[in-house]
Amino acid sequence: MSQIPQANLLPKAFSSLIEAFGKIPGVGARTAERYAYFIWKADPQVAGNLAEKLADLHSSIKLCPKTFALISEDEDTSPLYYITDRDKSQVLVVEEPLDIVAIEKTGGYTGTYHCLGGAISPIDNVGPEQLKIGELIERIAEDEVREVIVATNASIEGESTAIYLARLIREKFPEVKTSRLARGIPIGVDLEYADSLTLSQALKGRTEI
Repeated sequence: MSQIPQANLLPKAFSSLIEAFGKIPGVGARTAERYAYFIWKADPQVAGNLAEKLADLHSSIKLCPKTFALISEDEDTSPLYYITDRDKSQVLVVEEPLDIVAIEKTGGYTGTYHCLGGAISPIDNVGPEQLKIGELIERIAEDEVREVIVATNASIEGESTAIYLARLIREKFPEVKTSRLARGIPIGVDLEYADSLTLSQALKGRTEI
């Protein structure tokens, strides 16, 4: 007995949207379906506004050439670098731009930042040469940096990156203090998800590495 071919359960446009949402890290199949259904049920202006924002995203945002934080297209460098109140002799190193937002919310840091663009991960073919480590070394020399605070995530990759940076900086700039965020950051928690009080305590209790 021949089997009746199964018809497509969802329209192609709907399935394509689910697939697109599913490519976002942390978004599972069910969540992608709910996102797609919400967009379809909502006023068409919601979808139009979302499409407009997505279309403008890459043309309106770029990376700061000094800190590699996110800045607007019409800015030359990040205000977190060029504002005179920021202490350029102190650099806090993070993995991703959103980590900077988390630190700034504590209100307890007045130095500058440097975003690596990730962490060393051999399994993902990410080595030091794929990160903004060379640019960090240049900044240490150019800005006469006195302390580098390594604030990579509390993961295997983050810890490996912190150890690598500490050794490299100690070798090239033995007079520069290299410290690591201290207590309060649980293992496996990314900085962007840590609360402000926890991050503030981690900043104050940083230890030299």
